[in-house]
Amino acid sequence: MRVLRPEELGEGERERWRELRAATDAPRNPFMEPEFTTAVGRVRPQARVAVLYEGAEPAGFLPYERGALGQGRAIGLGVSDCQGAVLGPGHTPETGELLRACSLSSFAFDNLEAGQGLFVPYAAEEHATYVVDVEKGYETYESVLRTQSPKFLKTTLAKERRLGRQTGPVRFVFDERDPAALRALMEWKSAQYRRTGRRDRFAREWITRLVGRLAETRAPQCTGTLSVLYAGDRPVAAHFGLRSATVLACWFPAYDPEFAKFSPGLVLHLRMAEAAAAEGVGLLDLGRGPAEYKDSLKTGELAVHEGAVTRPGVGAALHWLGREPARRAHGFVRARPRLASLASRTLKGAARLRRS
Repeated sequence: MRVLRPEELGEGERERWRELRAATDAPRNPFMEPEFTTAVGRVRPQARVAVLYEGAEPAGFLPYERGALGQGRAIGLGVSDCQGAVLGPGHTPETGELLRACSLSSFAFDNLEAGQGLFVPYAAEEHATYVVDVEKGYETYESVLRTQSPKFLKTTLAKERRLGRQTGPVRFVFDERDPAALRALMEWKSAQYRRTGRRDRFAREWITRLVGRLAETRAPQCTGTLSVLYAGDRPVAAHFGLRSATVLACWFPAYDPEFAKFSPGLVLHLRMAEAAAAEGVGLLDLGRGPAEYKDSLKTGELAVHEGAVTRPGVGAALHWLGREPARRAHGFVRARPRLASLASRTLKGAARLRRS
């Protein structure tokens, strides 16, 4: 095994990574591609990739970040929506030996891909990530919505028409290249985080830089994709995510609050599904975490896992003290809908007080 910085991977190793990924039965999520790891490596100096070999041939890859005292975490943890190792068929290293070879005392994950046999046994929780299946085309998906969410579909399409009548012709760009539109999206998203009492991701420089790099990434299995809904010449909703040939990983959606009564974010998601289907993308991954709009849009769910594998020692103890109490508290609240609702209202109230 060799441990490299992501930028030290040769093209042959990157191509082998892609081959191994293509050989799995898992959806081709762009977060699991070498381009995402490379982009994280450009903004996170602690990013590494363990390259596992059988003879002279790479047989697996584990991207990760290494912190103090060897505390490890999935690459881009906190923003990456699909995590894990990329291993060849039948290649299953012993987990403890792998961590030892990487000089890791622990390896934490919060969106571990289902089927990751190396780490799933150490998961503490399983979560649902919501997906939209458009493999059979948008018309088929819309017919599913007419059955499972008829009021949602009818209301959203009516709001789209009203938006056009009142503000100007509605148009949608699936892959917008205008940097101003990306800046507008980030401003809306930051305002949304603050408005709802959540930590503003775009206040963290490395995340802003990561999104900027990925916006310029154009690879067959990992392309930064900015989608924008316009009313007249004005952007009213936008989304930035990553797409492979078959999966659009939905990441940062937001809209201009001035147009909230038209539900532009919902209109945007319908148009994204339509455009993705036209491009041959069969699956939209909306990510984990419950939301009313996801319930209306989804056609199914996939499992992701949260937890950590640790080796005995000081680093493992620090990992437990740093993450487990908070994770268990969050899990306790999520499992009780009334308590979760109260917590959400409290966060929003605190955000309003900070702004006043």
